[in-house]
Amino acid sequence: MSYNLLKGKRGIIFGALDENSIAWKTAERVHEEGGTFVLTNAPIAMRMGQIKELADKTGSEIIPADATNLEDLENLVAKSMEILGGKIDFVLHSIGMSVNVRKGNHYTNQNYDFTHKGWDVSAVSFHKVMQVLYKNDAMSEWGSIVALSYMAAQRVFPDYNDMADNKAYLESIARSFGYFFGKDKKVRVNTISQSPTPTTAGQGVKGFDGFIAYADKMSPLGNATALDCANYTVAMFSDLTRRVTLQNLYNDGGFSNMGVSAEVMEAFVKEQ
Repeated sequence: MSYNLLKGKRGIIFGALDENSIAWKTAERVHEEGGTFVLTNAPIAMRMGQIKELADKTGSEIIPADATNLEDLENLVAKSMEILGGKIDFVLHSIGMSVNVRKGNHYTNQNYDFTHKGWDVSAVSFHKVMQVLYKNDAMSEWGSIVALSYMAAQRVFPDYNDMADNKAYLESIARSFGYFFGKDKKVRVNTISQSPTPTTAGQGVKGFDGFIAYADKMSPLGNATALDCANYTVAMFSDLTRRVTLQNLYNDGGFSNMGVSAEVMEAFVKEQ
């Protein structure tokens, strides 16, 4: 159902890889709510995904950009404003990658070149994106910037590996840069901490299927889906959340406040 929450608003969406990705679902929902946007991803990711299909469906243009490269980001922001016809109202940063996870390196035995690459892609890129937007005065007043996070930033999930550190750093950047963006430009910066979601990236984590089932049993409302996250992001982009900033917002069916659920206890007792 559309309420035209984003009618007349313009934005940039990072990270739409395929129809399973949260960024893809968010782009669809933004389009339904009347928003216009530019899609972007790293050239290598674009070759792996189906972003052209999404662009055609939403009437959007694609600008390839490596989010870790300042020159690419400068070009992205300038071209986006030209294509969209003005300043940017919303940005979604939905980027995360761990080479250590991909290569099967245990957290206690990292390849630090891989660690640095994952940190740059997953977290520092968020600072770079905001720095380019900030320096170019590219965001509209009361604009909204959202990055996607995960609760491993606060709690231990052993197989999430160095991505947990990346997400903790990402959330810190949101708060720190969000202060300056709010004070100087009246722009909101928040992170959404999403339930484990069966995206292409998420399924690369060891034991993912078991964990997603566990999280679902732990959460009073069950796991939040990619579409749930897209709807929450739309709300954060809209004028309905103008005074919400510097927050890490949980969209996880209540998982983050649970100690244990009856379902998990029942399963545990059966095993004894």
